Amino acid sequence: MNTMKWLLRREFWEHKGGFVWAPLIAAAIMVVLVGGAVGYGIASGKMHGDSISVQVQGQEVHNTSIDKIVTPEKREQMATIAANNYIAVGAPLFFVLPIVAFFYCLAALYDDRRDRSILFWKSLPISDADTVLSKLLTVLVVAPLITIGVATAAALAILFFAGIATSFHGVSMFGAVLTNANFYLAPFYLVGMLPVYILWALPTAGWLLLVSSWAKSKPILWAVGVPLFVAVLLKWLDYLLGMTSGTTINADWVIENVLHTILLGLVPGTWFMNAHDLPMPTSSGVNMLTMLGYSWSTLAKPALWTGVVAGVAMILGAIRLRRWRDEG
Repeated sequence: MNTMKWLLRREFWEHKGGFVWAPLIAAAIMVVLVGGAVGYGIASGKMHGDSISVQVQGQEVHNTSIDKIVTPEKREQMATIAANNYIAVGAPLFFVLPIVAFFYCLAALYDDRRDRSILFWKSLPISDADTVLSKLLTVLVVAPLITIGVATAAALAILFFAGIATSFHGVSMFGAVLTNANFYLAPFYLVGMLPVYILWALPTAGWLLLVSSWAKSKPILWAVGVPLFVAVLLKWLDYLLGMTSGTTINADWVIENVLHTILLGLVPGTWFMNAHDLPMPTSSGVNMLTMLGYSWSTLAKPALWTGVVAGVAMILGAIRLRRWRDEG
């Protein structure tokens, strides 16, 4: 256990730029843009709650204050929507995660062989299994937790700016939002989806680590090129069989259920793709507890466990390859 802790620390410090600074920079850009827009609105006098004019066909028919239009019931509904969905503001950061994770997995075992540092690590009392598993835990557990933390902080900052904007319009939302239980539970709902993400991402991580441990050069071409070549080949065979015998091998099903799993598993929320029973938003927005329940219900899908078995097999293959493949 102590060895694994130090291996995880090594991975964190060596790849801190991708796992920490990339989401932090993206989050900072988001917060600065929103904060700048709110600040500009306040400085230019475009945000004030004195009065608004209701116009019909260019003619002013009524002049009143916003706080009179927004009833307590409306205020409560707006607060519920904000508390339920503010965490979604950090969604762009969850598109940074799969990009960083993809290239990390490709380089995880390949770089050690390329710069010959694998000889140093093999001289230490560290097993190949521990090394590969530390990289797997880093990409499937450590990196998502960091992203969730950064996304939550960014979403809170943007929610704060949104609250300032509504306050300048005469509608204070802070009290109603802060007393809503979902405001505090939203980050925990994301953490609750992490085990589901790990299982869905396992085939992709296993495939990339396998390629990283095997490829002599340009692992990205092998990792992406082979599945794409297989997809094209299957479509070509489908076409030929359809022309000659009228039967097909259902290439579209293979591409959707196998190749998508291999290449897109690191993208959070892939279990929502092509979901016909996905819970629809209500008047209170998207219910995160319902989404959490639906995410866990996908564990009943045979396709998930087929992918898990394949992912474990590929990880075992990566461990074995690392044991014998140490050339530069």
